[in-house]
Amino acid sequence: MSDDTAEATPSAPPDATGSTTTDSVDSDLDTLSLSVPSMDCPSCAGKVESSVSDLDGIADIDPRTTSGTLVVGYDPDRTTPEAIRGRVEAAGYEIVDDDEPYDPMAIWTSGRAIRTAVGAVLLLVGILFEWLLPAANPTLTTIAGAEIGLDTVAYVAAAAAPGVIILRNGYASLRNRSLDIDLLMTGGILGALAVNLPFEAATLAVLFSIAELLERYSMDRARGSLRELMALSPETATVRRDGEEQVVAADAVEIGDRVIVRPGEKIPVDGVIREGSSAIDESPITGESVPADKEPGAEVYAGSLTETGYIEIEATAPASESTIARVIDLVEAAEGEETDTEQFVDRFAAVYTPIVVAAALLTMAVPPLLGWGAFTEWFVRGLTLLVIACPCAFVISTPVSVVSGLTSAARNGVLIKGGPHLEAMGDVEAVALDKTGTLTTGDLGVTDVIPINDTTEAELLDCASTLEQRSEHPIADAIVDQAREAGAVGDRPVEDFEALTGEGVRAEIDGVTHYAGKPSVFTELGFELDHAHLKTDGGLTTDAIDADETGAADPSDEHPTVVEEATDCEHGRYVDLLAETIPRLQQAGKTVVLVGTDETLEGLIAIADTVRPEATWAVDQLRANGIKRIVMLTGDNERTAQAIGEQVGVDEVQASLLPEAKVDAVRDLREAHPGGVAMVGDGINDAPALATATVGVAMGAAGTDTALETADIALMADDLSRLPYLHTLAETADGVIRQNIWSSLGVKVLLAIAAPFGYVSVLGAIVIGDMGMSLGVTGNAMRLAGLTPAEPPTDSE
Repeated sequence: MSDDTAEATPSAPPDATGSTTTDSVDSDLDTLSLSVPSMDCPSCAGKVESSVSDLDGIADIDPRTTSGTLVVGYDPDRTTPEAIRGRVEAAGYEIVDDDEPYDPMAIWTSGRAIRTAVGAVLLLVGILFEWLLPAANPTLTTIAGAEIGLDTVAYVAAAAAPGVIILRNGYASLRNRSLDIDLLMTGGILGALAVNLPFEAATLAVLFSIAELLERYSMDRARGSLRELMALSPETATVRRDGEEQVVAADAVEIGDRVIVRPGEKIPVDGVIREGSSAIDESPITGESVPADKEPGAEVYAGSLTETGYIEIEATAPASESTIARVIDLVEAAEGEETDTEQFVDRFAAVYTPIVVAAALLTMAVPPLLGWGAFTEWFVRGLTLLVIACPCAFVISTPVSVVSGLTSAARNGVLIKGGPHLEAMGDVEAVALDKTGTLTTGDLGVTDVIPINDTTEAELLDCASTLEQRSEHPIADAIVDQAREAGAVGDRPVEDFEALTGEGVRAEIDGVTHYAGKPSVFTELGFELDHAHLKTDGGLTTDAIDADETGAADPSDEHPTVVEEATDCEHGRYVDLLAETIPRLQQAGKTVVLVGTDETLEGLIAIADTVRPEATWAVDQLRANGIKRIVMLTGDNERTAQAIGEQVGVDEVQASLLPEAKVDAVRDLREAHPGGVAMVGDGINDAPALATATVGVAMGAAGTDTALETADIALMADDLSRLPYLHTLAETADGVIRQNIWSSLGVKVLLAIAAPFGYVSVLGAIVIGDMGMSLGVTGNAMRLAGLTPAEPPTDSE
């Protein structure tokens, strides 16, 4: 399927030859990227690849039919970009410049479209003279016994107008020994003219050209989703240099440049906000529909939209290496990976086409020799079989579905690194989830603040934050953050600070020794943790106590509270921290820090890794989607792991796992579930387990080079709601591919059986078997573009 339509497929900036040249991974090789929009099927790709591969110095050829791009790795000392371009054009495919603006209707004003329109008019003129105005159709001459009238002249001209392109491409196919549709149609047109069937020749040329134009337009629709990704990043940027604002090309922005972005403008490069704040729509990158509030120090990504507020960002990467640029590169590269289904289709087509071509030739020759009818009648039937022999709709059914699925996922914040991973994700039966950073946010937060004795909550936070400000432990950061939010950050002088390895911290505050650490620190100091007096109001917690104005616990609370645990004594009320309160908090997966002096216990603070708000919903959705088993794999302790596992609703929890143990757990899952296992983790720490799984899914990969490069699939935002969407998309894509394959194959087989018996005309073979099915499979594949992630319900819902 090739034509001379000029169209631009946006990519990296072209050089003087209209192509993109970059250094490859091998420093001795260069990479040339060419926009070849008419290369839109595996047959076309094979022809181009065969032509280019004959050149000396070609190391790698990657024809990407779904984006119309040819990527060639070559040795610059042995060949040149001009030589490569020449081979592509010699195969019958035009190379277009990437700087031409894309026009979706350009196909209908192209040279081929004009030639096809002329051919259609001449075909109608021939029909007019032959059937409606026979009296006005004089015989002009006689050649080899055949009368040539005005109708014949019109038919021959109708075949020639669009047929020139078909013959040129057919000749290129013959030179490359490629048995494709161009070669078959060339043989059909020339054969029909040779046996004096000008009407059939004209019909074949005109209808085939119309089918090619429609298929090209249909393929363009599939490419449009990728083109939308490419158009996300702005072409220019406003930078401040030497104290002045300058508008420069986005590609000219250098690392460290101060880039100015005003409300309503797109961010041109990845960077860090240095001045201003804004709500930023990051949906093109992360798929998150709710704008994120960004302040100085926050990362931002190219292609994001600044909705409110003026910001200045410091560029951290050039435009060509931004997150969105890497996503586009990876999506384009993913097209080159054939799925198992595509490989099967290619193998089948390689057998199917020669068999049907042989059947067509036998249909033309054998029956007339046996006296079963006129040669022209059997020739037309054989010609119909030649049209049916092209498996175009059959072979594009999978790649067009894959590219539609990949680009749909990318628009919704899911990067799939190739068709095989999309196909595999649709078959998985089990999902393994890491805990920290996957089911939880990975950010520790204070959940409970319980003052003891006469200490107030503010005093407790003040003391704890004063101690912890000098600690680098994540727990210390959580306590300081909580105190800051409560307006209780301590600024008293601290002396003789000491970190108690594995236990806590100790320091002098206002001349008094204070401690913050594990319960064991205070038991060693001689405190009776089984009899700790509460403040007279019963104590406070941030989320574990739900008390009314009298201090009585709410009976609807699912968990015991400090108020419920308290017991009267002669000095007021006390709690047994050692046997009741601390075990209860630990059972909920929380870490307990006690605070006090060497004489007085001031209180305790509980810290936990926060469960993602969408985690439980995502697990429920996966189960509703048909996932048979959902397992949590974590290196955390058994008690904490079980608490998180029960909260989110997984089927099984495996805790205290080292990386090697996680790999073994994934292997066991694969043995138990032959359909496949998806492992979801952070993309770095869980790399061995991700690689062992059938599909490795990395969380929060936006801006993370390692995750983007190592994972099979990356969820660009820290959002588990995309996981059920990913599985639904993959399952739907698998169904679409099966529908396309079996429907196109079934139609071709029926037509092939019916054609020798005269039940199918050339017109029917083209309109139904070629044009109709190609449009049908492409339209069916485009359904994937309409799939969007379901959003988890909010607390109010």
